[in-house]
Amino acid sequence: MAQDIKPTRKNLMEIEDRIELSERGHDTLEQKRDGLIMEFMDILDQAQDVREDLEGDYQTAQKKINMARAMEGDIAVRGAAAALEEHPEITVESRNIMGVVVPQIESTKVSKSLDERGYGILGTSARIDEAAEAYEDLLESIVLAAEVETAMKKMLTEIETTKRRVNALEFKLLPELYDGQEYIEQKLEEQEREEIFRMKKVKAKKEEDEEEEDEAADAYYLGEEDAPADD
Repeated sequence: MAQDIKPTRKNLMEIEDRIELSERGHDTLEQKRDGLIMEFMDILDQAQDVREDLEGDYQTAQKKINMARAMEGDIAVRGAAAALEEHPEITVESRNIMGVVVPQIESTKVSKSLDERGYGILGTSARIDEAAEAYEDLLESIVLAAEVETAMKKMLTEIETTKRRVNALEFKLLPELYDGQEYIEQKLEEQEREEIFRMKKVKAKKEEDEEEEDEAADAYYLGEEDAPADD
């Protein structure tokens, strides 16, 4: 509380320094918060598109695989899947968005040509090829969705953290510092007025004492002049 602060010039200067530093920090955090929100909105728009694409790719993949199973049988479909020799590879790196580290996921060997899928062209049908291609597209959508969703969650967490810091400065620390500054300034002004009043009283008392001494001296000299001279 402000009343717990000793009202001295030194403490006033310290509080003024803390206010200046806190105000700069508040402005910086506000700018960061606003920047993060703008970046988050861009990612949110991207996430909505990715989710729609993911849902569409999933529905397409399900239709294609169901059609292949119905026309070619589960054994043929499973055999084509088991023939895959090179499996997709996922690499995760990172990138920085307004000080927030988010993942950057790269996928390789997902989309394949007919001869790269491992099964013989003559031994399968176009329905299995279409199902394989649909699931390759679905996997790429899943990878992209994972990257965007993770980035969105990290950005949202950082936004909430930054907002809490801004609010702590704006509604707690800075008001307390302003109250402390005002309290010390008022106390110092009171002390200054009291000192001025005291000095005036001292001066008045000194002048009064000097006046009394002058009157006493004048009375003494007058008494000397009026006294009868010795014979």
